[in-house]
Formats: sequence, C-alpha cells, structure tokens
Amino acid sequence: MTATGLSAPPSPAGPTASPSPTPLWERDLAEEGSMHALAAALRGPWRLLLLGDGSPTRHLESLTGLPVRIELIAMSPQARADQDGARPPQEVAELALPLLRRQVWLRCGQHTLAWAESWWNQRQADAHLRQREQPIWRSLTSNRAELFREVDGLALVQAPWLASRFGHGGPFWSRHYRFFRGGEPLTVIREVFSPELERWLGPAAAGSSAAPGLDS
Repeated sequence: MTATGLSAPPSPAGPTASPSPTPLWERDLAEEGSMHALAAALRGPWRLLLLGDGSPTRHLESLTGLPVRIELIAMSPQARADQDGARPPQEVAELALPLLRRQVWLRCGQHTLAWAESWWNQRQADAHLRQREQPIWRSLTSNRAELFREVDGLALVQAPWLASRFGHGGPFWSRHYRFFRGGEPLTVIREVFSPELERWLGPAAAGSSAAPGLDS
C-alpha cells in the first residue's frame, strides 16, 4: 500500500471516531409488519427520507436549495467491526476484513443536518473513497456504474455529542443500509438525521408516540 493509501493508520494526533449512538428503539425492516407499523408512526415525507432508496445527499440539497458539504470526522482502519465504541449493524459481518470506518457530518450552509458512519472493506475503500470529503453517493456513481441500495433497519438513537451539534435534545431518527454492486455488498452505512429537517419536512411523528412500541 502506498503512503497515501486509505489503509494507512491515522497519526496519534489525528481525529478519533465517536462512539456509535445508543439505540433506544430499533426495527429490522425484514420483520413482518414493519412497513405497516412505520406508516402509523411516521409522516409521509419522513417515510420517504428514511425508507426510500434515493440519495440523501440529493434529498438534502433539494430541500434546502444548498449544496451538501462533507465534514470529515475520522476515517481509520479497524481490526474488528466493533472496536472504538462502534455498534455496527449486523450486516457489517458480510464485509471482508480488514475494515475501514468513516464518520462525517453532512452540512447545507450553516445547517448540520445529518451524521453518518460507514464500514468498508479496506480494498473497496481504496478504490471508491479517493476524495475523502466527497459524499459517498457521488464517489460511487462518478463512473455511472450500476449501484443498488437496500435499507435494512430504522432506529431512534441518542448521544450527547449529537445533541450538542444538532442543537436538539433528541432522540434522533436513524437508518442503516447497504450498497451493492454486482450483487456483492460494497459498504454498510448508518445515518442519523437532525430534527431541524422538520423545517422542510414537517413533524416526523404521525401520532402521539415517537416510534411504534417505544413507550410500551
């Protein structure tokens, strides 16, 4: 690996990854009845954002009229998926070791609207993440190759550092999904969205409960 390769370990003074946020409620979308339960819990615009297979980068730019800027938090190798306080989705086990974990903030102008972390096989990361501060969707589609996204799960999560950056107390809606190319998993991505998006989407909750089963 060259000195500029992505699998080189970060310097001791470099940024460190944040622990994954704590889930307060989770839903595996493969479970029977998941879509019906979420339809009762989430308003339509939020269902489209969280459950749709479109690019969140495009969604945020369309909503705000501003380009998405990526603020890189950390990108470092991992000998195992759950090190450094990570709580990886179970789908990360499908990726070949060694892994690389990347965390970013997604900003539109002065608005920090989302946080994301992703897990990659290091070889795939070297191939697809050459521009570290470019949105993943743009990196993966720059050559117009076929790409498939599958949303695997939703959650409500909490973390003090998310509340501080978003300026909201939480909890926060999160989802995780996989990108596939040629039928093989390419990366697993978790996104957490700021409640500030209600400025454009309206309230997330469709009823009195923030999520089905959360207050039961």
